[in-house]
Amino acid sequence: MNKLLVITVLAALLAINAEGFRVYRQVEEEAEQPGTFTKMTNAFRSYYENAINTASGYLDSVKGLKQEEKAKNLYEETTKVMSTYTGIVQDQLYHILYQQQ
Repeated sequence: MNKLLVITVLAALLAINAEGFRVYRQVEEEAEQPGTFTKMTNAFRSYYENAINTASGYLDSVKGLKQEEKAKNLYEETTKVMSTYTGIVQDQLYHILYQQQ
């Protein structure tokens, strides 16, 4: 009976020490600070991801508002109007340069 009690106490002490050692190692690993290069790389990565996410958000908002279609329609209407006015200006220049006598 005494041997069983001694073995139980030793096993309990071993378990407590093992748990304490594990916690200590985890805390020690968490306490290590990253190096300067790692900090710079992480900062650059976060800025890059933020820029990509912002650009993607703007693109999605433009597509959501159908701005592409509006811009396309505006371009087509503008080219139609400009072609009409350039035709008028061409006719006027022709009649100025080649007047009928």
